[in-house]
Amino acid sequence: MVEVRFDKNFAKTFSKIKNDLLREKIINQIKKISEYPEIGKPMQHNRKETRELYAKPFRLSYAYLRDKSVVYVLDLYHKSDQ
Repeated sequence: MVEVRFDKNFAKTFSKIKNDLLREKIINQIKKISEYPEIGKPMQHNRKETRELYAKPFRLSYAYLRDKSVVYVLDLYHKSDQ
């Protein structure tokens, strides 16, 4: 298992979510990432070195630093905002 750290952007967006079921989905996805950090889809081009995991209707963006065993949860955004 790796250490999980949260970016300000993620914390701000997550704090605005009032639906408990959706919050629980996102928390479960973060738990999956902490157990299997390479589970997310690798991004390309200007977002290289990051990965994404889908938590309907949001995308969870994170970066996995293998050498430090740390996952940085970067952002949570709606799929339509891509």
